[in-house]
Amino acid sequence: MTGAAIAVLVVLVALLLGAGFWLGRRTARPVRPSDVGTPVEHATFETLHTASLAAPPLRAGLTEESARRSARRLRSLLGTDALCLTDRERVLVWDGAGHHHGKDVMGHIEELLEGGRGTAFDSGCADLDCPLRWAVAVPLTIENRVLGALVAYAPRESAVLARAAGEVARWVCVQLELAELDRSRTQLIEAEIKALRAQISPHFIFNSLAAIASFVRTDPEQARELLLEFADFTRYSFRRHGEFTTLADELHSIDQYLALVRARFGKRLSVTLQVAPEVLPVALPFLCLQPLVENAVKHGLEGAVTVPRTRAEDAAAFRITISALDAGSEAEVVIEDNGGGMDPERLRRILRGEATTSTGIGLLNVDERLRQVYGDGYGLVIETGVGAGMKITLRLPKYRAGVHGS
Repeated sequence: MTGAAIAVLVVLVALLLGAGFWLGRRTARPVRPSDVGTPVEHATFETLHTASLAAPPLRAGLTEESARRSARRLRSLLGTDALCLTDRERVLVWDGAGHHHGKDVMGHIEELLEGGRGTAFDSGCADLDCPLRWAVAVPLTIENRVLGALVAYAPRESAVLARAAGEVARWVCVQLELAELDRSRTQLIEAEIKALRAQISPHFIFNSLAAIASFVRTDPEQARELLLEFADFTRYSFRRHGEFTTLADELHSIDQYLALVRARFGKRLSVTLQVAPEVLPVALPFLCLQPLVENAVKHGLEGAVTVPRTRAEDAAAFRITISALDAGSEAEVVIEDNGGGMDPERLRRILRGEATTSTGIGLLNVDERLRQVYGDGYGLVIETGVGAGMKITLRLPKYRAGVHGS
């Protein structure tokens, strides 16, 4: 073999070894998103990932904090030299070069804030080293209300940047609309809870205190225990934090409520409670069960208190059975009483929102909140008839995203 042939062979072997080494390194290292797909697919992934990071802060609304946390991501989406977000009065955040332009922004977008139409303008910068020579401003609107503006800066006029800024601004508006919906939902829930709190009868409070007072001389220890039950019950019912609670806390509040009712009616009220320990941590909307029990007492026991009864009838005349049992992925809660019941047609009117009685407020409120949180398949199931008592069944998923007891 000639020297030239040997040299060629050595080169080929070296190339093969190098290729094998490179291939081994290539296959041994972890696969990253940048190694997958075409450049277009990778760019799409990066854009969606950046948008997903910018979205959560904006769901808090257009504030200085949310603007600060999202501006860098938004500027990355546009690939521009500088970007600012404003409300109707001031610049909330500036991200990128040329901070000195911040003082002039509000003057450039006065007409935009009034008329809601986007605009482009020359920055008019006297600094020859400043790269920001042109800007495009797009309004941030919700339901025809201009909340502020997104302003993107570039070295030169760009139709592509103008269109991109418009698309990003529309995406920001969607996040702000979702923030408005979140606030509206929270306000609605707070209003519904206020309605339920208003349903806690002043007569119940008066009668409970009167019952406690009646034990002060005859049984001071019982009076003390009832007073503590009353304090805990009202503290829970009027608490200020959290739209959800746990089944354990709700059942504990019901037990305190029924203790106060027993102080008034004694043996005329019989309560049976059956609870599976494994469902106690299950989360549910705040004040979801207590109004149902209060309705049963109010219309089954208090409504019949004036009816003369024999001593035999007085013994456990009114019965309530409350069960909370494990049903696989759900907890099943049943509240049943042997009271006067209700005409089914009247019940249907209540659940359609066509009745305004206190019974209707409680049943409709709870039914609507359950459907709002868990879906239409989770409303109240009510079995009743005139003189036949009432049985209310509700199902609670053991886990639902966003539903956490507090």
